[in-house]
Amino acid sequence: MSSSAKALDPAFQGAGQRVGTEIWRIENFQPVPLPKSEHGKFYMGDSYIVLQTTQNKGGAYLYDIHFWIGKDTSQDEAGTAAIKTVELDAVLGGRAVQHREIQGHESDKFLSYFKPCIIPLEGGIASGFTKVEEEEFETRLYVCKGKRVVRMKQVPFARSSLNHDDVFILDTENKVFQFNGANSNIQERAKALEVIQFLKEKYHDGTCDVAIVDDGKLDTESDSGEFWVLMGGFAPIGKKVTTEDDVVPEATPPILYSITGGEVKAVEGELSKSLLENNKCYLLDCGSEVFVWVGRVTQVEDRKAVSQTAEEFLASQNRPKSTRITRVIQGYETHSFKSNFDSWPSGSATSGTEEGRGKVAALLKQQGVGLKGIAKSASVTEEVPTLLEGGGKMEVWFINGGAKTPLPKEDIGKFYSGDCYIILYTYHSGDRKEDYFLCCWFGKDSIEEDQKIASHLANTMSNSLKGRPVQGHLFQGKEPPQLVALFQPLVVLKGGLSSAYKKHVEEKGLTDETYTEDCVALFRLSGTSVHNNKTVQVDAVAASLNSTECFLLQSGSSIFAWNGNQCTIEQQQLLAKLAEFLKPGVTLKHAKEGTESSAFWFALGGKQSYTSNKVSQEIVRDPHLFTFSFNKGKFQVEEIYNFTQDDLLTEDILILDTHAEVFVWVGQCVDLKEKQNAFEIGKKYIAMAASLEGLPHNVPLYKVTEGNEPRFFTIYFAWDHAKATVQGNSFQKKVSILFGIGHAVEDKSSGNQGGPRQRAEALAALSSAFNPSSGKSSHTGQDKSNGSSEGGPRQRAEALAALSSAFSSSSGTKPSLPKPSATGQGSQRAAAVAALSNVLKAEKTKLTPDASPVQSPPSETSASAEAKSENAFSETDGSQEVPEVKETGEAPASESNGDDSEPKQETVQDEIDSESSLSTFSYDQLRAKSENPVTGIDFKRREAYLSDEEFQTIFGMMKDAFYQQPKWKQDMQKKKADLF
Repeated sequence: MSSSAKALDPAFQGAGQRVGTEIWRIENFQPVPLPKSEHGKFYMGDSYIVLQTTQNKGGAYLYDIHFWIGKDTSQDEAGTAAIKTVELDAVLGGRAVQHREIQGHESDKFLSYFKPCIIPLEGGIASGFTKVEEEEFETRLYVCKGKRVVRMKQVPFARSSLNHDDVFILDTENKVFQFNGANSNIQERAKALEVIQFLKEKYHDGTCDVAIVDDGKLDTESDSGEFWVLMGGFAPIGKKVTTEDDVVPEATPPILYSITGGEVKAVEGELSKSLLENNKCYLLDCGSEVFVWVGRVTQVEDRKAVSQTAEEFLASQNRPKSTRITRVIQGYETHSFKSNFDSWPSGSATSGTEEGRGKVAALLKQQGVGLKGIAKSASVTEEVPTLLEGGGKMEVWFINGGAKTPLPKEDIGKFYSGDCYIILYTYHSGDRKEDYFLCCWFGKDSIEEDQKIASHLANTMSNSLKGRPVQGHLFQGKEPPQLVALFQPLVVLKGGLSSAYKKHVEEKGLTDETYTEDCVALFRLSGTSVHNNKTVQVDAVAASLNSTECFLLQSGSSIFAWNGNQCTIEQQQLLAKLAEFLKPGVTLKHAKEGTESSAFWFALGGKQSYTSNKVSQEIVRDPHLFTFSFNKGKFQVEEIYNFTQDDLLTEDILILDTHAEVFVWVGQCVDLKEKQNAFEIGKKYIAMAASLEGLPHNVPLYKVTEGNEPRFFTIYFAWDHAKATVQGNSFQKKVSILFGIGHAVEDKSSGNQGGPRQRAEALAALSSAFNPSSGKSSHTGQDKSNGSSEGGPRQRAEALAALSSAFSSSSGTKPSLPKPSATGQGSQRAAAVAALSNVLKAEKTKLTPDASPVQSPPSETSASAEAKSENAFSETDGSQEVPEVKETGEAPASESNGDDSEPKQETVQDEIDSESSLSTFSYDQLRAKSENPVTGIDFKRREAYLSDEEFQTIFGMMKDAFYQQPKWKQDMQKKKADLF
């Protein structure tokens, strides 16, 4: 191992000595540090190594190493990244979790470092790629997937790329569009808005417009119109086409293999932690993910080899490239690895890991490698937790005989270990209305019947308060600081007063040790702060004493205050307060350790030896946030990494585990039945975490509803109360947060208030006129019309597209497309009206078998559509009325209708006449990507400068026919000819 240590790459010198992200790119098969300014940029032709260093609450450093492989990177570079990852791990003490990241299939943990997303870039170092500032903005279309971390994929800029199931982002020079497929996930829609905000700030200097377009909701406002024009016109979109990137490997029952000399061999026997030997490497195949487990005393060269073996294992089985590979070191196994075992017994692994880490540290120190944090101890510093506001109203009920009985004021703070209680604390938090802390306290000897009754009654109380209280299930011995601080003092007494407890003691033939005011009783006082100074009755024997604590001994009418030699002054002062609470007006007898009277020892049954060891504090651990699911009846969780308040999605139930407490957070939009199961979900999580992570079974469990989060929950987030008050589903909330409450993203019209409404009514009437004869299935979108009307659907689509385009031109919204000239607007509207007229006439005319036209009575709907569409167009022109349009698309003079004024109607001929006065240039000069471009022309109308002959050659039609087409068709043909 020493020989391999000498070969460690100098690029890793000092790595992992600070919290944060460090990135290296593989250049000429060597890792080269990437400057901070380049973080988040990943080129498809390259491979990268990403180190994420975190520090837990105990002060120790934790490491995750990811090697990212671009889809165009060479196999040699990818192999180099994998090998260098192992070397970097050796520098860090051989304890990092290693992850293989394939472009497009990155893990949630990796993507969480680069929120809201990463957008891989074309090129790479190996191809001699150099950064070039783009002279022209390139319009891009992305599909956006993910509810909490986003996977962005660029797709061809074409309508055929759209589908009903996904969310798409169209990034144009002046406006960013979000297209929400009709079946897309609400939470993905919300996350896509974060990506849009990112694109707006990063690539548009924060100044571009944002538009949201909903699938199946074509309106006549500019956002929808502009989008469909850009996409080549409105038309039905196809079903989602599944590609290799969409294949998600299924989880399968785990199979364990040993790895020896590059060979993979199945391990016989039930899956158990005891099968893993510390001098070997193993492969755990879980279907969707493959884990490589490395024993703590294996060699660096062996660790390099097993990573390659895992790659070959997947290749041999033709697994999808999205199958993840994660390597864990003994003693630093992840939750996802351990969850494949029924249990994960705690043993000597931790100490063994410390031993192995020490050996690695000593070896690397000889090589001069920086080792900050490598042997850092998890020292614990006590922090004052966030408590509830004081001055509230306290109510406590005792459970007895199937009902709750209020405790008298003088007994509030006394809890019997055989009983159950309901506690309601009502308080004010800042400017908020009344808040409630409602919890059940279960004594360790309480009866299950009483526990169920307490839970049921507490739920009833919560429902009467509209579900607003924070509900807790709290257990004796694990009282949280929020509860302890509310009672001064809090005393836990032996025995119980409930009839169910008394019956249980009698049936079991047990001795009833219930505390009475004249019995011999010994109380241990622990803690010196308001949040931890609770008192517990212990066995009244000398062996219960401890030199580090203070005790109160009750014997008949006498009460002794015993102070251990190591207890603090604060503890001694609290003894007097405790004695007054138990026996008001009593006179204390002080008995300092070593000066006790014979009466003191007699009451304890004689003098005995006792301990002087300080009670060890529990391990401090970092909080983790989880989603959960039931897979074939098995409860499973998935971690949300680097979580924030934005991850609390209103449609979800989430689990926050701080190790000291477990919270089940319930969103407002969760189904009512699921809301009622919050505590059952919490109990399932605790049972699972107890077997895998050593979580105590009696850990405090809370149910927290959205909008009523207490301070001791929000402390784990960078909490913004403004976000917490926003109403609606995830998407609506995100719209309000990013664009302002009440903001209608689609409607930016101004001026004429009747315009948008009138246009919307026109479209509604138009759609109604189309639908009866369209024969379309709303489920499939397929045209089922008969042969006699084959042209109808296409004609309708063109009419709709023309309408949208025409309306867009006159909307009050600032368009992202170049504004057409006045003549262009006129011809566009004329084309739209012509197309609409054709469709409406076709709908009203039915052909007889001999092909002679028979006029059917005009339907009220189609007539209404004509009237409303004409009104809508009339409004876009100011005050003009659009006359009846012939099927040729030409607009004749309008009838006066009693008005002597005859408005001028712009026609296609006007457009052609305006073009005839323009200069003529060659096609090569007019092309958008011309090597010899012409200057001084209107680049939005490049085609107008072509000669008639060249126009006919390129477009296959004359200019008059070209300009009679809908605008979206013109644009598509111009794009194909590179004249757009």
